[in-house]
Amino acid sequence: MERFGRSIWGVLLLGLLLLGQATGHAQPPAAPVVSRCVLDGMVDSGSSAYLVDCVRRAQEAGHQALLVRLDTPGGELESTRAIVRAFLGAHLPVLVWVGPSGARAGSAGVFITLASHLAAMAPGTNIGAAHPVSGLTGQDPEESGGKEMARKIENDAVAFIEAIARQRGRNAEWAINAVRQSESVPAEKALALHVIEHVAPTQEAFLEWANGRTVTVADTPVTLRTANAQVVELAPSVSQRALHMLAQPAVVYLLFLLAGLCLAVELTHPGLFAPGILGGVCLVLALLASSALPVHAGAIVLLLLGVALLVAELFVTSGLLGAAGTVLLVLGGVFLVDRFDPGWFLDHPLRISLGTVLPTALFVAGAAVFLAFRAAEARRRPQLAGDVGLVGEVGQVLGAVSPSGGEVFVHGERWAAVSSTPIPLGARVVVRRVEGLTLFVDEVKP
Repeated sequence: MERFGRSIWGVLLLGLLLLGQATGHAQPPAAPVVSRCVLDGMVDSGSSAYLVDCVRRAQEAGHQALLVRLDTPGGELESTRAIVRAFLGAHLPVLVWVGPSGARAGSAGVFITLASHLAAMAPGTNIGAAHPVSGLTGQDPEESGGKEMARKIENDAVAFIEAIARQRGRNAEWAINAVRQSESVPAEKALALHVIEHVAPTQEAFLEWANGRTVTVADTPVTLRTANAQVVELAPSVSQRALHMLAQPAVVYLLFLLAGLCLAVELTHPGLFAPGILGGVCLVLALLASSALPVHAGAIVLLLLGVALLVAELFVTSGLLGAAGTVLLVLGGVFLVDRFDPGWFLDHPLRISLGTVLPTALFVAGAAVFLAFRAAEARRRPQLAGDVGLVGEVGQVLGAVSPSGGEVFVHGERWAAVSSTPIPLGARVVVRRVEGLTLFVDEVKP
């Protein structure tokens, strides 16, 4: 009996040791990982490609969710649709936080925010004003495009935003008013209207609040684990970043202007190569950037014609060509962005300010006028190069000069020379005329 009791105690002791060993080797659960990307500025083809790529990268990495920090005045409708399609078809939860304080989800930003699984805003932010406007003037489409076009654009936008809101279970009535009435609300009111789910001062606070909540992803309920999550930054590629930076009206204007000037310099001074290469690069960048903006082709013609007139001013020096070129540069800058493009949703007009156009045009015109006057002065001066430049130069006889020939040293070079009267070795001579490679000289009397 005693031996049996010892056996039981031995088994129990062995079990406790094994349990303690297993407990000691147990690994703590890994911290959840959340991808993060930033939409800052206008929605264009560059930022659209970036956000769509972020969804793909986060899915492939198997991360818990994708967090998007958003601050945008709006942008291109087709780029917005691409982002919305990526959010609605995502196989992981997409969380949008409008922040920090002072940020906005304007126009196209409303569509993107509503397409997320969970949305939050920082205090001091606002969302709304999704009514389409004319790209250049900021006018209602009815004023610049006609009633039928305005109704078509508005109804399409209403159907689009209503479908997004209903799919995500948000306030579809407010979403419709954001398009039809340009309604815009601050964060607290957006929460009360069920436009968003939370007001969070920071991204970390949003992730803590989202922890444990269930969202539907691809028709499957998913419970979020975002507390104390490790946030992995997803940076845009070089091409995406470059396209987003270039997609600015002022940048496109300057690129077209610089391209025109560099190509004009290359055409008027063949063989320099550097201006031609720089002009070609600027032209390619300008065309690439204009593909992401509603650029008016006629404005580009005005810009290039203005540059051509300024270049012509360098040769004519009339003043009229320079003035006309300056006017065309200003007009090209003002009308560079298409006056009415229904594919853009912005809460402010998309245009190049006169504060950019006027100083730039005046600077270019001033530089052209300066170069024109310098060229005119150069043309009035006596020619110092070539055959004509040798006339009047003084040299020294290296070999006795006579009507039958001789040799002189003029302007740092040895020349064949002739003279109507014999000139001795070492005498000083002056060049009277040049015929081919022979100088006609006279002796300089002491």
